[in-house]
Amino acid sequence: MSVLPYLSAAWIFAVGIYGAITSRNLIHLALCLTVVQSSTYVLLLAIGYVKGGGAPIFKGVKLGTTAVDPVVQSLTLTDIVVSVTVLALILALALDVRKQRGTVDPDEATELRG
Repeated sequence: MSVLPYLSAAWIFAVGIYGAITSRNLIHLALCLTVVQSSTYVLLLAIGYVKGGGAPIFKGVKLGTTAVDPVVQSLTLTDIVVSVTVLALILALALDVRKQRGTVDPDEATELRG
């Protein structure tokens, strides 16, 4: 098994974290967190990969045929849905900060009142 997918996931994670740390904009921060989340997709798909494996559809396929793990694929799809939901919430909060404070810079919008 190749370590390239695992290294790719680590690099995608590192780039996203670096962007989140250095971000001076809430919208940019949300996009960087999306990049970090994307690294989990690559990692999950790398874990579930089987060399020479087919789709996990077993109807009409003879017994013993190699297939990829369908649980990992379903976890990846669930991860995508959760990521989109969290991104929508973060962007809604960023728009609310922009409306209340007139800026999306996290350093300038430190004193938020509910």
